[in-house]
Amino acid sequence: MFRFLPLALVLLTACGGTDPRYLIDTAPAETAATVRLQVATLEVREVSLPAYAEESQILLEGGDGALTPVKGAAWADEPVRAVTLLLADTIGRAGSATVATEPWPLATPAQAAVEVRVSEMVARASGQFDLKGQFAISSYDHILRERIVRFDIAVPLSDTSPTGIATASGLAMRQLAEKITEELSR
Repeated sequence: MFRFLPLALVLLTACGGTDPRYLIDTAPAETAATVRLQVATLEVREVSLPAYAEESQILLEGGDGALTPVKGAAWADEPVRAVTLLLADTIGRAGSATVATEPWPLATPAQAAVEVRVSEMVARASGQFDLKGQFAISSYDHILRERIVRFDIAVPLSDTSPTGIATASGLAMRQLAEKITEELSR
């Protein structure tokens, strides 16, 4: 009987979890006009998230400051990948540049790159989603002024359910993309 125990464990883990999975809300923001950017091509580097935000579990901060998983809920995609793609897509739709994530897929290198480092990405029990950190704009050929910009974004949570957290996280990411787009237009 014990001979088959490792095989049974492998089969159970291969089946995967049955918890519902949630997308970071990726509904595209409505844009009135395309923003003219100072570069024609832009690379969005892989976003750096805090270790707790890289996990597949959706977390909620309690009154005591502890981050605990929301019962029976997980992100549908790896958060780093999802956030990086969402930022690139939103900047690409809002701005005049051709935008892609790293590794840069074209033969000619991008004129500039954006690197985002998130220091805090938390759904709070108080009803607010906080996104803090900084982004750096670098220009390989010095087409634009290189700089580091801090951000501190707060979005109200409609509720502390997985859907409420997913929606607020998407809104926060879109606000960050708008801030980056604005910086690239200067």
